[in-house]
Amino acid sequence: MPRLPSEIRITGRVRVFPHELALSYARSGGPGGQHVNKTSSKVLLRWNLETTAALSDEQRARVRTKLASRLTEDGELLITSEKYRDQSRNVDDALTKFVEVLREALHVPRKRRATKPTRGSQKRRMDAKRRRGDTKRQRRRPGSDE
Repeated sequence: MPRLPSEIRITGRVRVFPHELALSYARSGGPGGQHVNKTSSKVLLRWNLETTAALSDEQRARVRTKLASRLTEDGELLITSEKYRDQSRNVDDALTKFVEVLREALHVPRKRRATKPTRGSQKRRMDAKRRRGDTKRQRRRPGSDE
């Protein structure tokens, strides 16, 4: 059985401990001959968002909304990996996916600070509009005043 690290760092302040993760194994699909029929190299990683001690209530709510489509009815995040033929490499891959998914869900985007266009950019915009209007005016048929 693959060894898990003593803690899994998600961000500088968020750490998940291995006792919160449940790993199970299954047989991988796809080609591989006789060997694939008798080894369980696919890894299923489960992590319960509702019972974890790693997140504050605010973080839990953010993760719940961002990962709503990926959570089970019980509030568990399920991550699978069958990329490799080796179980331990799939465990590492599943942990990497877990960290990436959680890190992205915890990311708080910066607030946009409203700014005014500069006087120069406003002038350039108006000049460009005036030039475009002049060009269109010159294309008109002579004598049609509109």
